[in-house]
Parts: sequence; structure tokens; C-alpha cells
Amino acid sequence: MKVSRFLPKAVIIIVIVTSLLLPACTCNKQIEAYTIADSTGDWGYPSPYAHYPLGPGYVRMSFIFETLVWKNEAEFVPQLASDWSYNADDNSYTFELQENVKWHDGTDFTADDVVFTFNYIKEHPYQWVDDSIVESAEALDSYTVKLCLSEQYAPFLQDIASTQPILPNHIWESVTIPEEFQDAEAVIGTGPYKLADYSKEHGTYLYQANDSYYLGKPAVKEIRFVKVAEGMIPASLKDGSVDSASIPSEAVDDIEDAGFTVITDQPSFNGKLMINHNSNEPLSSKEFRQALAYAIDREDLVQVALRGYATAGSPGMIPPTSVWYNPATPQYSYDPSKAQELIKDCGYTLQDGQFVKNGEPLELSLIIADDYEDIGEFIAEQLEEIGISIDIQTLEAETVYARVSAWNFDLSICGHGGLFEPSFLQWTIIGGGYNSARYYADYELTQLLNDQLTEMDTAERKDMIFEIQVLYAEDMPALTLYYPESYWAHDGSLLIYYTMDGIASGVPIPLNRMCFVQ
Repeated sequence: MKVSRFLPKAVIIIVIVTSLLLPACTCNKQIEAYTIADSTGDWGYPSPYAHYPLGPGYVRMSFIFETLVWKNEAEFVPQLASDWSYNADDNSYTFELQENVKWHDGTDFTADDVVFTFNYIKEHPYQWVDDSIVESAEALDSYTVKLCLSEQYAPFLQDIASTQPILPNHIWESVTIPEEFQDAEAVIGTGPYKLADYSKEHGTYLYQANDSYYLGKPAVKEIRFVKVAEGMIPASLKDGSVDSASIPSEAVDDIEDAGFTVITDQPSFNGKLMINHNSNEPLSSKEFRQALAYAIDREDLVQVALRGYATAGSPGMIPPTSVWYNPATPQYSYDPSKAQELIKDCGYTLQDGQFVKNGEPLELSLIIADDYEDIGEFIAEQLEEIGISIDIQTLEAETVYARVSAWNFDLSICGHGGLFEPSFLQWTIIGGGYNSARYYADYELTQLLNDQLTEMDTAERKDMIFEIQVLYAEDMPALTLYYPESYWAHDGSLLIYYTMDGIASGVPIPLNRMCFVQ
């Protein structure tokens, strides 16, 4: 996943950060153990190249490996770099590094590790970072690094400096296949925790505190991730077997009544109807895709399939709560008659409630994973009501992933987060990943998606983002159906918070590693 972030215009000429990293936890005594429940369990081996390419995998890795810059709930804060500045003359960043940092094996951390990391990802791309942005890395001395950028790139702090894990040169210099490097040395980092145990089979992780951590002794001695079935998580919280977990919306009142703290964040995840616009007609026609949007009552979907615990999606993808949201984005309010008119314009006739063309009925398949079964059934029912026959196929998630990736589908449903800083639009519209619409037919849209990444003027960039939403909604290569509400419960022993614009480049999980450090 490659996501971009931009800095405000006011900091484009020079950015100097001198604040000290404030402790995220106000606990006075060390907590012996803290247990976090996860209904999925395994998210891969927690080294930079072996964790699964989704948010929970990155979070597991982030307890061990650190970045130059980090974020708390409100701002960018120092991490391996104590200070940094942007140099407009040569489009570069200079980082002053912490001088008291050691790798978990006792080796000193220096500028050479940073230079090595950015050179390494040129040969071995890291899935969360665009390696083309950093043109060169130079150690000015043992604790000063200069990174020259290949182009103006205001989101650098978000997408690179606070996302790219720094690797130990003395270990990784001999690693030629990083994805297969999964022994004990693969998890030697600088972070506040060390990996003590990992079970792929059971989906469990055990971390132990790095008592020599340069920013202070961690507040929790052991962090445990355990696999708990989603339906059992509320009971596990109440019986004390777990201390923290994501909970279903309907359990919020009960969990709060039991004395737990429940937190929520602004919409950062969307459920999308994926459309195979790359196929033949009718899906290759934007008018037909618009008809699908008119045929689906997104407001009713939220109430029926999601029991009201979501917000109806905008066809421009950006949530209405965002400062980047364009209220002029076409919305395609529920209008089955309009949907039928558009389908007729595509050459179909309605016969006995079924659309037909050249004697063939209009039939589409909808492939879904178990998690989207209720939503899939709702969509199928509404499309059949206007005359489209739908064949629902419930498959293993891996099969859905493979088929969508290979364009072997008509319709599908997927979901992804990262809906914070609008540079996510590039990788979700013209990116190459599973969650992307992979839509390149509109030259103006493609150009805007690329150009906004290097637009340093915030007002001008906002105009571009507004236009992108309109064009994307008009072309309808995919349709955002809803933004689910998410809730996280914890026992209150730590100050757990949602990170500004998500952990790293947008992970909407409130498990910032600094919550666990005194």
C-alpha cells in the first residue's frame, strides 16, 4: 500500500521540530501484563518485510521497529530523529538523530543505519512506502542524515518519515530475500518492546519491555495479543481475560456499563462495491455503473444491513466529515426509476421485470466474503428489484482477493481504511493493489491524482481534490457504500488514543506504541 501525506503550506519553506516527545501514559507504576484481543489472530511475523500488508500487521511490527518521526493523537513528534528541517533550496530533509539509541542486541544506532535503510528499499521495495521519493541518503556525521527528494513531496513526514521502519545495517546488509528472513535477528529493532513469542497457528504475540529504551522504561512489562472470536470479545473484557479490544457497535452500552472506557474515531474506513469496469459491456459503461449507484439505497443499507452503525457513503469516497470533502460531489440518491432509464439507454429492454438484450437476460455475479454477507444480500435484492439478475457467491476471503485482483468477477465488496489525508485517493483509484479501482480511462482524473501529490499550496490542492471527487463519482469505477462506526474498549489503565491521521500512513487502530511507554 502506498499512501501520501502533505504538509501545510506554512511549513513548506522550512520545518523545524524542537519539541520533546511527551509520555503517552501517566501511570505511576509498571503494569505486569496487558492483553489485547483480536478476532483474526495471525497478522504475520512482525518484521518489516514479513508482516501481512494490512494495518494490524504493521502495528504488530511497530512495537519493535521505529521510524525517524512518529505521531501522537495531535501532532508529529520525535522518534529516532530528535529534530528535523526541510530545506527548500535543494528539496531535502535533514534529520538530527537521537544519540543514546541502541539496537536490541546492544549495537549503537547511527546515521549509517538510516542511510542503509533508504538504500535497501531501492533494491527491496517496502510495501508501505514509495521508494522513488527519496533520491539519495547521506550521513553528514554519525548522527545527522540528509535525505534528498526526487520531487516536491509535502506528505513526506506522514508517508515516509513516520512510516518507513529503520533497519539495522549490521543485520540486514546480508539479507537478500527479506520476505523470507524470519529468524530471531529479523526482529531486532530499537523499539520499546522485543518479541518474546509468536504463534502463527494460534494467532498470538508476546512482547516484553525493552527496559533500556531510550525514551524511558515502558509502562507495561508484557503485551499479549490473543485470538478471541468476535462474539466472545465483550465477555472476555468483562471477565478480565483481556484488557483491550475492538468491540461491535451494539456492545458499546453494555461495555461502558461494565466500567470500560470506549473510544471512537472519525470515519476512516469505507465499504466499497467493486465493479469490473475492465470487462465488456455493460460494466464497461459509466452510465450503467451510474445506474447501479441509483439502484442502491445507501441510507437504507446502513439501517438494515448495518443496524444503523454507519454513515452512508459518498461516491467521491472522501467522508462528509473530512475538511477535504466536496459537497458538490454527485450523490446518486436512491432512484430506481432513474436506474432503469440509464440501463434502457444502454440498449436493454425490460421484459416481465427482467432486463434483456439480444435475447439474453442481464445477469451479474456478486462475489463476497463471509463478513459482507448481509450487505451482499441487501445489494442483490435491490438490483434484482430493478431487473438485474444477481448470482451471489460467498467465498473464502483469499479467493475473493485473488479473483478481484485478476479481474475475474462482475461485482464484489471490499473494505479499506486510510481515509484521512486525501493522497489516499491515488492508490485507491489508480494504484495497483486489490483495494484500488485500478481505473486509468479518464486522463484528466489520472493527471489530477498525480499532480495533487506535488502541489504544495494547500488551497490549490484542495481545489484539485474537489475536482477529483466529482470526476471519480461521474466515472463510477467503484462505489463507496458506507463508512462503518468503529469502537475500541479498554480497561482505563493506559491512555489509549487514536493517532492523528492513523498510525504510520493511516492505520485507524488505537494501539500507538507510545501508549505503552512511561
